[in-house]
Amino acid sequence: MSQTTSASDASLLSRLGTFMVIPWSGENHQDGRHTAFLMAYTLGDGVEGPTGSEAAALAVAEEAGLPVGGAVLDVAQAPRSPVRLLVEGGKAVLTMPYLHVACAVPDEWTAAARARGSVYVILASRPWPQAVPGRQLTEDDLKAFVGDETVLASAAHCFVPVGSLTS
Repeated sequence: MSQTTSASDASLLSRLGTFMVIPWSGENHQDGRHTAFLMAYTLGDGVEGPTGSEAAALAVAEEAGLPVGGAVLDVAQAPRSPVRLLVEGGKAVLTMPYLHVACAVPDEWTAAARARGSVYVILASRPWPQAVPGRQLTEDDLKAFVGDETVLASAAHCFVPVGSLTS
């Protein structure tokens, strides 16, 4: 997990609060290949509380041109999309309007990301206050949050091409 490292709008970020990302990979049941996932979420600790954090996350999604709800955007097909993902040196760096976040990623995550050429990114608008830095998250914790229909229905979903320093 990692926190925001830079931002261009202090008001939005103060409402967003602590912004985190968490990586995982798993088998895609449609084709049997592994997929790399990256979930971005807020802890809900912004100046306006969880409701303000949720509204700020939705504003970030809108500014980035990411649809919220069922549609999955393929960023590679979106002209001039401001969403970028750099995977290099055991880290993933996600950049979009207002946010630049980085996290360590395991080798199997990197292998899945490179094999597919993209990462499935979920920008959750619903805060996840239990997933704080320093607290060990279990697979069940992740499944409970990611598998919650209200979380998925209120999140932006997209495939982001994997970039590297040499691409």
